[in-house]
Amino acid sequence: MNADPADQRKLLDLADLDARILRDEHVKGNPPQAAKVRELLAQRSTLSQELGDRANVRDDLRAELARVESDVAVVDARVKRDAERLAAATNAKQAQGFEAELASLARRKSDLEDAEIALMEQLEAADAAVAEQEALIAETNAQGAELSAEAKRVVAEATDRLEAARRDRDAVAGAIPADLLALYERLAARGTGAGLLRAGACEACRMVLPPSDIAVVRRAQTDEVVFCPECGAILVRTEESR
Repeated sequence: MNADPADQRKLLDLADLDARILRDEHVKGNPPQAAKVRELLAQRSTLSQELGDRANVRDDLRAELARVESDVAVVDARVKRDAERLAAATNAKQAQGFEAELASLARRKSDLEDAEIALMEQLEAADAAVAEQEALIAETNAQGAELSAEAKRVVAEATDRLEAARRDRDAVAGAIPADLLALYERLAARGTGAGLLRAGACEACRMVLPPSDIAVVRRAQTDEVVFCPECGAILVRTEESR
């Protein structure tokens, strides 16, 4: 096949645009922040599960503390009642009974207060553990929101570049003869359609051609369409190919 060297050189612009379009399509479909966002989502799920466990521990402690406080209130009521009865007692035996019960209630209240103090200390630690986990989740959410916003910006920029590159591609493709364009499109469908021959290397596949292949290319007429023996792309020759 033969084609004007100027038309062949247009294929380099087309190949460059195709490469840019491919890159931006990838960025649009999978922005670089996406993997980290997925990682943060998984991390948040783990953190949320741990938060639930810590909150359950805290709630159990709150319930137990409320029960102990209720028991203390019951003991206080019984102490008040027995103290009033003791003050009104006229029988020594009755008075001794009230005094014994008051002593037992005092021991019971002391035990409950010790338990209350221990529970309050545990609850303070549990509240701190919940707050710590909530802070981690908040930090993870903030990072995720920041990355998501950045990803949207990157996708929007890639979309703008894609639209511009596709417009430019249509303009370049429209200036290339139909048969040459069709050949390029067939080759591009399986890889890179065209590449510059520079310093003995094909820029489509970055392979250095052996001297025998270079000799064949140099013997070809300037309007002859030649192909890279390594990747099959159209090998475009310019002044840089000498």
